[in-house]
Amino acid sequence: MIQKVPWALIVFVAALFVPVAGSRYYTFLANDMIIWALFATSLNLLVGYTGLVSFGHAAYFGIGAYATGILMKKAGVSFLLAFPAAGVVAALFALVFGFFCVRLTRIYFAMLTLAFAQIVWAICFKWNEVTGGEQGMPEIPYPSFEWVERVAPWLPFVGGYKTSEYFYFLTLLLVAACLWLLRRVVGSPFGRMLTTIRENPERAEFIGVNVRRYELAAFVVAGIFAGLSGGLFGIFNRGVFPDFAYWTKSSEVLIMTLLGGMGTFFGPGIGALVLILLNQQIVSYTQYWPLVLGTVLVVLLFGFPGGIAGALGALSGRLLRRARGA
Repeated sequence: MIQKVPWALIVFVAALFVPVAGSRYYTFLANDMIIWALFATSLNLLVGYTGLVSFGHAAYFGIGAYATGILMKKAGVSFLLAFPAAGVVAALFALVFGFFCVRLTRIYFAMLTLAFAQIVWAICFKWNEVTGGEQGMPEIPYPSFEWVERVAPWLPFVGGYKTSEYFYFLTLLLVAACLWLLRRVVGSPFGRMLTTIRENPERAEFIGVNVRRYELAAFVVAGIFAGLSGGLFGIFNRGVFPDFAYWTKSSEVLIMTLLGGMGTFFGPGIGALVLILLNQQIVSYTQYWPLVLGTVLVVLLFGFPGGIAGALGALSGRLLRRARGA
């Protein structure tokens, strides 16, 4: 009964009313959560469904951010072209890096992804002529919303918003579309084959499955959506900087995936929401927020080994069984 409730649609509709019901701060916070939810879900395709632990997923996040930033700020390209370009450029890099990474397994795979990510970070940090070097690229412009302002007088609930709020609605729609596509991917025969490879790659190879090819395909698809989330984040952040591709971003999104529940589709999104809220609340109370946040995360991960989504699923199943028994 609980599983039949269209939670995704309910959350999407509720998110549409954030600019109306909340302040600009809550709109900013919701925008941040939405982008990170897409980033974490893209990593979950590797970690949760394919069984490949990547320590360098931030490389494609940073590549997508720089691709969109360079095109929009330096080349004057519109958002309609710059946004998909983030996914295309990230996919090309993921294809090259993944070709080498999938030849290794387990910790060697993870360390090689980290090595490639550090190469990307070093290029972003040093290539002043293109990336802005250490200073990055500030003042990335928002997409143009002139057409929205033209039709606003004739459509209800459309006018009266600021540019940042229009960008929030655009981000919400694009992320929803990306999550829908990812949902179709994991529910397809391709997604089920990734799960088979995660459970037993030797058996999958024995029955004739080209394991490396499937892993490379998953690597590229995850890179595409990480690049798209990076493109959105660069505009949302109003600037692109080298730390977008640094290893700490990879660890942060990995924590979100583990906290929410890897292997569950909506778990990483829940993990992104919880981690960002925890960070915001703890920072407002103490300057020792890394220590407190780390302690809270350790307790949560030990208390819910299946992640928050796994705990919620177990709780709903228990309540359903009690209701049936009653």
